Amino acid sequence: MTTNDVQRRRVVLTGISSRAWEHPADRGALVALRELRGFDDALKSLHALWNERAWRLEFLGNAIRVDHRQFPRVHRLMAEAAASLDVADLPELYVHSDRSINGMCIGMSKPFIVINRGCLELLDDEELRCLLGHELGHLVSGHAVYRTMVLILTDWAVRLAWLPVGSMVLRAIVAALMEWWRKAELSADRAGLLACQDPAASLRLSMKLAGGGDLSEVDTTAFLEQAAEFERAGDLRDSLIKIRMVTARSHPMPVARAAEVRAWIDRGEYQRILGGEYPRRADDGDASVSEEIKAAAASYREAFSRSQDPLVSLLRKLGDGASEVGDWVGAGAGKMRGWMRGNGSNGTDDQSAK
Repeated sequence: MTTNDVQRRRVVLTGISSRAWEHPADRGALVALRELRGFDDALKSLHALWNERAWRLEFLGNAIRVDHRQFPRVHRLMAEAAASLDVADLPELYVHSDRSINGMCIGMSKPFIVINRGCLELLDDEELRCLLGHELGHLVSGHAVYRTMVLILTDWAVRLAWLPVGSMVLRAIVAALMEWWRKAELSADRAGLLACQDPAASLRLSMKLAGGGDLSEVDTTAFLEQAAEFERAGDLRDSLIKIRMVTARSHPMPVARAAEVRAWIDRGEYQRILGGEYPRRADDGDASVSEEIKAAAASYREAFSRSQDPLVSLLRKLGDGASEVGDWVGAGAGKMRGWMRGNGSNGTDDQSAK
């Protein structure tokens, strides 16, 4: 199939809500945080005052701003990705000189996107459209606002390392937020797929993130088999090593990302969205916090029940671990929401996001 054929078949997802692509654990956290009136505005104001101007000036002075005159290919692909996700206003986009494959969406009062020069050199049009859709997914979901909490609390944890109790509490909170951010990356991967609407390109992007730009000697089936082996291989020692590896990362491993996108497609969710079955942003105000928290707990239960990791398999044998993990996640999310609201809520009320 030619690029033009793919372009003709691309669907415009009119009025799509970011809830359509958000991973349940990501969506539950976002809906709860969005309910905290004034929280977003306070973070945005503080961040814009101290950091956002400096960040924008850094890239304005040290990168290339993309438009129809500078990197017109990237400008076109960005517009096409935004059209698929029904994003009317294009954010500023910069190309930085780094030769690796990477991008980021930063800022809060006026977020902008930065991609590395390596993306232009190593990705074809469909892969680059997928990467740009990934960053647009972060932007539309508002991830930059909440990721600021990770950065602030991580800095506090370092500064308070001399205070054992305070440092331990902050590190526990940071670990939980990092787990959320890894799920936010999975959400953005889905947005990237919806933007390019080419599952093969989404998979190739993960493969290039893992092994570089040349895929002439890389096999798709073998790569997915590698992802399955990473999930199930080894014994308890390997499970503990993987926990230590993953908890310190903001992004899931490329093989895990590829497997997650493939599972999302196989469950039929991707095709249903292309067929018009998706939540609309006009209804975002009616999103139920408690229902999203329940969905997050159900997602963890499902992942726990189908995991082939040796440690998880052992826990399943010891008891109804999947149910307990899901219930723990749901209860924990509800308690954190109640704590942040400061009203003693236990997180079980059915309230709407604002």
